[in-house]
Amino acid sequence: MRTTTQGSALVLWAALVVPLAACAVLAGFRDGVANTNAALGLVLVVVAFAASGRRLAGVLAALSCGVWFDFFLTVPYQRLTIDDPADVETAVLLLVVGIAVTEIALWGRRQQARASERAGYLDGIVTAARAVADGAGGGDLVGAVGRRIVDVLGIDACRFDPGTAPSPPARPRLHGDGTVTRGGSLVDVARDGLPVDDVTELLVEHGGVVHGRYVLTSSTRVCRPDLDRRRVAATLAGQVGAALTAERPAT
Repeated sequence: MRTTTQGSALVLWAALVVPLAACAVLAGFRDGVANTNAALGLVLVVVAFAASGRRLAGVLAALSCGVWFDFFLTVPYQRLTIDDPADVETAVLLLVVGIAVTEIALWGRRQQARASERAGYLDGIVTAARAVADGAGGGDLVGAVGRRIVDVLGIDACRFDPGTAPSPPARPRLHGDGTVTRGGSLVDVARDGLPVDDVTELLVEHGGVVHGRYVLTSSTRVCRPDLDRRRVAATLAGQVGAALTAERPAT
């Protein structure tokens, strides 16, 4: 944890210092380099810090570039004032583009992370389906899927209760379409999260045959898994139901 904190602080300090160094170097060539070209070079500096995935680093780099661009590269030099309206426009555009690039880079990283998560969920479903096709079942599959459900939903724990004994009618239930109900009423998981004052059940069934239920616990914090995650959890439970149905001897 300390190493991560130190690394973050180093990136933030660099976001302030590197633009200063870059502008100081460009100042030696300001007679031969147009300010617009220098500004484009400074945008690359902002992009480099935005790529770190830290919004503050990208914003600090953009602000630092704007300040030192004014100080080193606009008339009057070595003063935080700008006389040329064209340089004012360039400085403002440098700041705006720098912040915009930071937001775009962060958006791209978020999309990449979501795609990676979806790939992980699909891998879990494929693994469970392959196990069912290979005739695997029993405690190994039930336990492995339970652990996968914990990861997918971000909950505290998940245990499997075999059997078909009815549960309390007011107990929250996660359904196959990803919705959650409690006492017949729909729960707004995006707003309220999964219930923390009671467990949530997820039936393990296949072809109308109920083999048991996964009991989901989220009591230490409010968990708000989105609809896609809830559907993945229900699909995984359905795969377990298919495996247990396949194990049941024909009558």
